Amino acid sequence: MQLLIGLDIGTTAEKIALFDTSGKMLAVSTQEYSLDTPRVNFVECEPETYWESFKNGIRDLKKQYPITPDDACSFAISAQGETLFFIDENGKPLRKAIVWMDNRAIEEAQELKNIFGDEVCYKVTGQVSFEPCWPASKILWVKKNEPEIFAATRKFSLIEDYFIYRMTGEWATEGSLVCSSTYWNITEKQYWKEMLAYLGIRNEQLPPVHESGERIGKILPEIAKELGLGLNLTVCTGCLDQVAGAIGIGNIREGMFSENIGAALAIVCPVAKPVFDPNRRMPLHYFAIPDTYMIHTFTNGGMTLRWFRDKMCQSEVAVEGLSGMDAYDTLSREAERIPAGSDGLVMLPHLSGSMAPDVNAKAKGVWFGFTLQHTKAHFVRSIMESLGYIIRRNIDSLADMGIEVKEIRSSGGGSKSPVWNQIKSDILGMDLVTMQCKEAACTGAAILAGKATGIFPSIDAAVENMSKEKDRYKPNRENKSVYDKGYVMYQKLFCDLGDSFDRS
Repeated sequence: MQLLIGLDIGTTAEKIALFDTSGKMLAVSTQEYSLDTPRVNFVECEPETYWESFKNGIRDLKKQYPITPDDACSFAISAQGETLFFIDENGKPLRKAIVWMDNRAIEEAQELKNIFGDEVCYKVTGQVSFEPCWPASKILWVKKNEPEIFAATRKFSLIEDYFIYRMTGEWATEGSLVCSSTYWNITEKQYWKEMLAYLGIRNEQLPPVHESGERIGKILPEIAKELGLGLNLTVCTGCLDQVAGAIGIGNIREGMFSENIGAALAIVCPVAKPVFDPNRRMPLHYFAIPDTYMIHTFTNGGMTLRWFRDKMCQSEVAVEGLSGMDAYDTLSREAERIPAGSDGLVMLPHLSGSMAPDVNAKAKGVWFGFTLQHTKAHFVRSIMESLGYIIRRNIDSLADMGIEVKEIRSSGGGSKSPVWNQIKSDILGMDLVTMQCKEAACTGAAILAGKATGIFPSIDAAVENMSKEKDRYKPNRENKSVYDKGYVMYQKLFCDLGDSFDRS
């Protein structure tokens, strides 16, 4: 039987899902793990932690569905970006992986700003500025602070590259993942030679760059034995996790837009050619379809509602523990009772800073306009509305770049709430579509694996086969004027409080 396996390597968990070629999910497993935070701004993880979670996930899949040695399996990865590995001449990691959210390289990022400038960074890499989290900054930090590790490194690798190498013995990366390294030229699709020269590394110390959805090779016999799989497993290039999630819900062409509210709010908007924001606010990334790109941003998302649940909703959490009734569902029902606009209550949900298009690392959470009439339910609804305003702010910024959004698809935890979906549709004044797939990133990786091995003639055909519409929310025009006013107030609050954020 022909099977598809998609692995989503997240920040604190890996999800691995098994599909047939019609898109039916046959099994899924989640394996959680912890990160090491030895010092302020340091976030690391043992490479073996990722690998052991993968092994445990495969073992769990096989308990749910009998994968036999005769089954032909196509495998690809949906990967977290920017997590960096330092590999020796024997293919072994020299130190713990430096995780994407690690911000130790503050001085190094500033050094790169001073040498190259953020405008050049944007023009060459698509990233609006040099930041401590980008791999170029991290490599420079290791060069300065761990020179013995730097000297012994034969390959600087991202997490997808490392898994592909470990499974096949071949080094490979792909554009959607490497484009945020700030050492890859996004339009020339080559490593940025001036940056490599400054870092003191060579082209051959980085994996060859492929397109997403390309066949790399068969699984090594010793790895097949370790994982308990047959030899008929083909490893293919996958993509960045947010790209995989977009593909999984069918967001693959210009004019489409997807939003994912999980811990973060992430947006993906594919474009047919490179489009640079004249205001240098919206980052440009490479997409998983050859020679296409995407505008991709993220900021605080579902973590704001989670914070409110954990800190302010002990009774709802207690009911969940006793009855199994999900606390988020309870909060959604409470929010549904409140009119659009939350009776004048407006929130800025920036509990840990704000990202594109309104970047301010010092931004804070704010509630404005509450009175004696407001209840807990008002605060819940205002959180949901605030995320809708951020999505609208992104769409407006895309319009300023000449990019028209014609269709919106929703995924992530936020898409499970019909109330929240309707709020977003009303604020945006557009249809909002949710999809049937339960694990969008795993589905996107599986689609790329199927395309790479010829199961599907194209990503378009694979999406047609595996990505099906679930629900469509149409905007309530009666709420438009209310939300238009709320959106104006949201923007004015963010602007007017800029000085106060800086002072805090």
